[in-house]
Amino acid sequence: MTPPSRRKLWTLLVVLGGMAGCMLLAGHWTWQRSLSEESASVERQLALYGQALAQRIDRYRTLPEVLALDAQLRDALTHPLSPAEVEALNRKLEQANGASQSSTLTLLNRDGQAVAASNWRTATSNVGVDYSFRPYVQQALAQGRGSFYGIGVTTGEPGYFLSQAIRDGSGHTLGLVAIKIALQELEREWLQTPDIVLASDAHGVVFLASQDAWRYRLLNPLDEAGRRELQATRQYANQPLRPLAYRVDSRLDNGGRLVRVQSADLPALPGRVLWQTQPLAGTPWQLHLVHETHNSLAESRWAAAAGAGGWLALALLVLFARQRQRLSLLRQRSREELEAVLHQHAQELRTAQDGIVQAAKQADTGLSRSLEHLPQGVVIIDAQLNLVAWNSRYVELFRYPPELMRVGQPIEDLLRHNARRGLLGHGPLEESIERRLAHLRSGTPHLHESAKEDGTVLEIRGNPLPEGGFVTSYADITSYKNAARELRSLADALERRVAERTRDLDAARREAERANRTKSRFVAAAVHDLLQPLNAARMFTSLLRSHLHDDAGRHVADSIDSALAAQDAILSSLLDLARMESGQLEVHVRDVPLGPLLQVLAHNFGVLASKRGLKLSCMPTRHVVRTDENLLRRIVQNYVSNAIRYSRQGRIVVGCRRDGAHVRIEVHDQGPGIPEALQREIFEEFRRLDEGGDGDRGAGLGLAIVERLGRLLGHEIGLRSQLGRGSVFWVRVPLGDPAAVQAHAALPAAPELADDAPLHGSSAWVIEDDPQTRAATQALLQRWGCAVPLAGGAPEALAQAAPGQAPQLVLLDVHLGSHHGPDVYAALCQRWGQAPAVILVTAERDATLRRQAAERGWGFLAKPVRAPALRALVSQTLLRLQERAPS
Repeated sequence: MTPPSRRKLWTLLVVLGGMAGCMLLAGHWTWQRSLSEESASVERQLALYGQALAQRIDRYRTLPEVLALDAQLRDALTHPLSPAEVEALNRKLEQANGASQSSTLTLLNRDGQAVAASNWRTATSNVGVDYSFRPYVQQALAQGRGSFYGIGVTTGEPGYFLSQAIRDGSGHTLGLVAIKIALQELEREWLQTPDIVLASDAHGVVFLASQDAWRYRLLNPLDEAGRRELQATRQYANQPLRPLAYRVDSRLDNGGRLVRVQSADLPALPGRVLWQTQPLAGTPWQLHLVHETHNSLAESRWAAAAGAGGWLALALLVLFARQRQRLSLLRQRSREELEAVLHQHAQELRTAQDGIVQAAKQADTGLSRSLEHLPQGVVIIDAQLNLVAWNSRYVELFRYPPELMRVGQPIEDLLRHNARRGLLGHGPLEESIERRLAHLRSGTPHLHESAKEDGTVLEIRGNPLPEGGFVTSYADITSYKNAARELRSLADALERRVAERTRDLDAARREAERANRTKSRFVAAAVHDLLQPLNAARMFTSLLRSHLHDDAGRHVADSIDSALAAQDAILSSLLDLARMESGQLEVHVRDVPLGPLLQVLAHNFGVLASKRGLKLSCMPTRHVVRTDENLLRRIVQNYVSNAIRYSRQGRIVVGCRRDGAHVRIEVHDQGPGIPEALQREIFEEFRRLDEGGDGDRGAGLGLAIVERLGRLLGHEIGLRSQLGRGSVFWVRVPLGDPAAVQAHAALPAAPELADDAPLHGSSAWVIEDDPQTRAATQALLQRWGCAVPLAGGAPEALAQAAPGQAPQLVLLDVHLGSHHGPDVYAALCQRWGQAPAVILVTAERDATLRRQAAERGWGFLAKPVRAPALRALVSQTLLRLQERAPS
């Protein structure tokens, strides 16, 4: 081997060896780091799936406990039942189960036999079946409650059973009530993730899976005792339990494992997969998530390629100087070769051009040969109306005899031949021929269609030639015409079907709107009735606190008030949803400056964020937007409230971002993040993630209200989120006109009341149809030094009203049984001969009612009423009366 060859070999070996070493080091380090991050993300995602499963079970957990207290069910287990009693129990359980198709309620006696069931109408009814061998029956009879997952004996459908014992007054067990929860909907939600999600029981049997092939697999060998237990309880009926063959290659620090699945009857998995396992709290179950590691593998490959590229770049830099001269020589040689290729192509182009010119000369001498490639029939005549050229398609269309087709033949002979065959239509032949010849002599272009007797339709197009003569083309458009007729027929049929479907959809829409209005009116009425006792409870709580002198008692009173406030928020949210769906929520769009709105939010929520160890920042802005100020504030404050509830540390930032003719108001947090599969669901009612602080997880209505308000205002809403890195919720609002924003003079602050001076010595009537509410209101006013001569309903007020005996103030409810509050007040003023001040205290949140009260100069308080708000409004009303009184 020569020295130059030896140097080249050593150079190649050094380059390749260094490149291989860099690839191994970079790939291994990146694999370990990426796999650790991916494992942590999978662990968080698995925790969210566990929360979703626990939440679905908790939704039904209290139903058996409530039914166990029902007197009718308890009495039914104390004596033999008649068929009518059994049917009544079946209907009661059916009504308690509601419209849900994901659960079944069953009443069983102490022998484990089903007495009644909510599925009594189906062919697979539970009524009369003996379930004493089921563990949930045995647990409830022995311990008071039980739980069990298995395949139904009668229905053949799997589900999770929860049971609660029913006891008599002396504590003896009479029977039990059980609920079966179907979890197949949860498996369908798991299909949204590319990973494989599994749930296994205490025996290691997979009973829930996002892929059917993984269900009823044994993760661990089943011993003889476990096999006997499964046979005795018939937990999985006749389903074959097949072992899952897999091999653990390595384990990670957080409990994850790298596994190779070796079962041949399962869908093939690419190499090693990441297997994460987590126990489900409150159950003997475990959740598993099988995640492909192709992202980590791809990152390691890219890192290896980058390492190799870096080493190779360094080697190339060293060799660059040596290769420079060689590259210069190669470029010179390439230029010479390129010039030779260009010269050759130029010669070929000249040759091709000469051929084109020659072909053109030949075409002038024999035009008919140039027409053969055309699909239409073509004929050319000269100025003397004699044939010059034609193609074979023209001869085929009219089936001319060969002796007619020659150069110089008068076109009149061809027309006469067609006339004798009836191709020129009806009427005198000579007139038809002469009319066509006159048209050809005039040299006028024409375009028309002609139908032959055999059904063929021809499109005839004629144009004069510059030197005299005429060229005519004949195109067979029969298939096009047939297709057009079929399309018109099909279009007519489709129009009829669309009209019918439109009528059906319109009828369905009207029916849905009627159902939606009925539902909204029901929700609004139900929330109104629920607010009445809640209002009384909050006022009694305020009164109770003044009677307590120890810290423990005040703490209990504060806890009660907090719980009532949370219930108030839930009911208010339900009422808002009902108002939005029924179209009763008024929208007032105007130009609004964003800066003051965001600063108010920062002031209101800053203290709450500080208590949670968070820092809330609102970036200053001068943008003006076109929106309803109150509804936009509601959207952003719901975003901020959620961010505070679900963030455990870090910052929450509220800011604006210009987006063309719009502004995006964004709320950034550093919370746990939201998996992509759940990002659309959290805007639904009662959907929430259990990541908030204890006792502060909300009811899942805040983002549902945001979604409704966004649609009502026409503002786009959305979010982006990453697990472990936080979320960004945003609303997109159109820009407004800064010139239209008028400066509002600041209202003078109301004087702070050092005590209840305006209330001392004053008098007020409380007109309210709810006894508890008026008793609580009367007690509060009397404690503040205000006399309350009357606290009753409309009949008592009308009976006691006397001329000149009006109080200074009337606290008036709107709904007073069959009476309307404002009408009652008008009748009282007529009897008194006076018009005292009025404060409307009502659970009705109609914006029209609030506006009418403001127009009449009345006060307005929405139930449930907070004691400080009531005292402040009453004091301000009495102060205004004193200021207007003559000195």
